[in-house]
Amino acid sequence: MNASSAEDVPQPPKVLTTPLEIAANLRLLMESHDPLIITFHERTQRFQSYVIDVNRDTNEMIFDEMIPRDGERFLASGEPFRVEGFHDGVRIAWESKDQLTVIAEPRSYRGPLPQEVVYHQRRNAFRAALKLASLIDVEIGGDRLKFPLRGKLLDVSATGCKLRFEGDVSERMQLGQVYERFIASLPFGNMTTPVELRHLHFEERINTTFAGVRFHNMSGLVQRQVERFVYQLQREARRFDKDDDF
Repeated sequence: MNASSAEDVPQPPKVLTTPLEIAANLRLLMESHDPLIITFHERTQRFQSYVIDVNRDTNEMIFDEMIPRDGERFLASGEPFRVEGFHDGVRIAWESKDQLTVIAEPRSYRGPLPQEVVYHQRRNAFRAALKLASLIDVEIGGDRLKFPLRGKLLDVSATGCKLRFEGDVSERMQLGQVYERFIASLPFGNMTTPVELRHLHFEERINTTFAGVRFHNMSGLVQRQVERFVYQLQREARRFDKDDDF
């Protein structure tokens, strides 16, 4: 138990400074199509984008078109901004004071690679994936939604979860928004808690919207429900791993 507890201790953030390390981690975000949250200093609105190119030869990178697009004018005017992405539970973040070049077609933004990237492995937030055959029903509702959205839970950690919705619901949701009522039908009963929308992406090819939410002001009771469910999934995953050895 002590050994596994030691593994669960959050790791301190590392600061990556070599171009090789920085480019490698940006490529991870690009190849996994991990969404980025972009915020501008002294502005509260959040914007979403993706890394769509990393060029070590020119030390440049390209961001995809921002959502909502009105963030583009802040980029174009050279306002400093912060970028945050998550890859397999690792937080990858950096700040930029560089003015980016707006590319008309396809709409995107070119700029230099960051000189420093914060790499933070959050071991305490083990993310447990659910088997496709046993995905859990979820519902998101609140004052900012005219009708509740119903979808499926794809994976969960102590701090948040990834969701799937049929069709394009991206126009109905807003990054950074807190939704007061998130309900997940866990095997041992419903859990209800507010959540903050952190990531949102509509995959046109499969007509599915993926969302990442962070649990917000969770009660102790709900925290224990989530921890119990994550532990149950971990135990199942370990059992299947052992079965695969034979």
